Amino acid sequence: MKLRICSAVACATLTAAILPVFGATMPGVIDTTYGPFPVIPPTSSVVFVCYGFGCKYRAELDLTAGDRAKLAQFLAAGRASPEAERKAIARAGGWFDQRVGPIAGTKNHVARAGMKYMYDTHQFDCIDSSRNTTSLLLVLDQLKLLRHHDVDVPESRGILVDGRPPHATAVLVEKPSGTKWAIDSWTVGYGQPLEVMPLARWKPLD
Repeated sequence: MKLRICSAVACATLTAAILPVFGATMPGVIDTTYGPFPVIPPTSSVVFVCYGFGCKYRAELDLTAGDRAKLAQFLAAGRASPEAERKAIARAGGWFDQRVGPIAGTKNHVARAGMKYMYDTHQFDCIDSSRNTTSLLLVLDQLKLLRHHDVDVPESRGILVDGRPPHATAVLVEKPSGTKWAIDSWTVGYGQPLEVMPLARWKPLD
């Protein structure tokens, strides 16, 4: 468990070397989520966590056998239905945040950290949080713990000129309906279950 800052070239090289196969992932998720940032996609053994706004800093989180067992325990409660799986994922996200906190120095980060916190290295903006949550979802995918959803690319809303601040979220696609769900960790405080709602309802919010 250690901090690591890697260059874009080094990250690209490492990505090519360790990129796993994801079974329930929509096309383009890896390139879209991680391509613009010097961060390596996750595996079931290691996740590079973004923090400090815009993925300026990265912390390497080594996932242990105990961590994988804990995730399996969370998701076991969601086997019955898509709704149950989303609730299980929300709880797993709160646990993941607590797992990350001591390593990245983000314990007790605030919900909805905006411009006021942009120089605080102990906070997440929505770019950090949407990438980190997508990483968690991809780990669940790789561990074959997702039964009712596929992982999709992060979505965004707000462009300032429309009066709304920009915001991004991780996304799941429900099977077989194709309904997209926002899985948002930026709007909750440290260790809290993630906020989950239909993406169609999330999009027009401020």
